[in-house]
Amino acid sequence: MILRSIALSLLLLGTVAAAEPTVRVQTSLGAFDVALDAAHAPQTVANFLHYVAAGRYADGLFHRTVTLQPDNQPGNAIKIEVIQGGVNPAKASGDRAPIPLERTRDTGLKHRDGTISMARDGPDTATSDFFICVGDQPELDFGGRRNADGQGFAAFGRVIRGLDIVCRIQRAPADGQKLTPPVRIDSISLLP
Repeated sequence: MILRSIALSLLLLGTVAAAEPTVRVQTSLGAFDVALDAAHAPQTVANFLHYVAAGRYADGLFHRTVTLQPDNQPGNAIKIEVIQGGVNPAKASGDRAPIPLERTRDTGLKHRDGTISMARDGPDTATSDFFICVGDQPELDFGGRRNADGQGFAAFGRVIRGLDIVCRIQRAPADGQKLTPPVRIDSISLLP
C-alpha cells in the first residue's frame, strides 16, 4: 500500500511515466476497470489520478446518458452515445483549475468503444467530469462535428473489463439525458 501511494505520488508529479495505470470504477450497478494511457495523454491522466488519489470520486455520480433514442438528443444533428460521470455535485466547488485540452490530433488516441475522455464546455475547460464511449464515436475526435469548435475531447484510456456495466448504466432509467436516479460511484481506486 505504501509503495502504491509513493508510485501514485511520483506519477502525479510527472517523475514516473507508468504507461497504463489501471483503475477500478465501483458503482451501484457493478464495477469496471479502465487502463489509463499516461504515455499519450499525460496531463489528462495526471489530472484524473489527482481526483482518484484525493478520493473525490467517492460518492460521485454517473448523471448523464446519451443514447440514440429519438427524445434523447433532439437538438443535435450529430448523434453520439456516452455516459457521463464525475464528483458528487455537492463537492464540485473543490475542483482544481481546468486543464489544457490534449487533442486526439496530438495524442493519437481515438474515441472508440469503451474510451474514457474528459467532459468539457470549451477547449481547456475540463476539470473532473469524464465520459465513456458506448460504441465508436469519431465525431468526438479532433475535427469531429459534435462541437462547433472542432477541437474534440481528451481521450485518455479505455475500459478493459466490465464494458457490460457501462452499457447497463447507459440503459438505466432517464429523463432525457438525465439519469433518474443517477448511478452512484462508490469509489474509483488505483489497482496494483
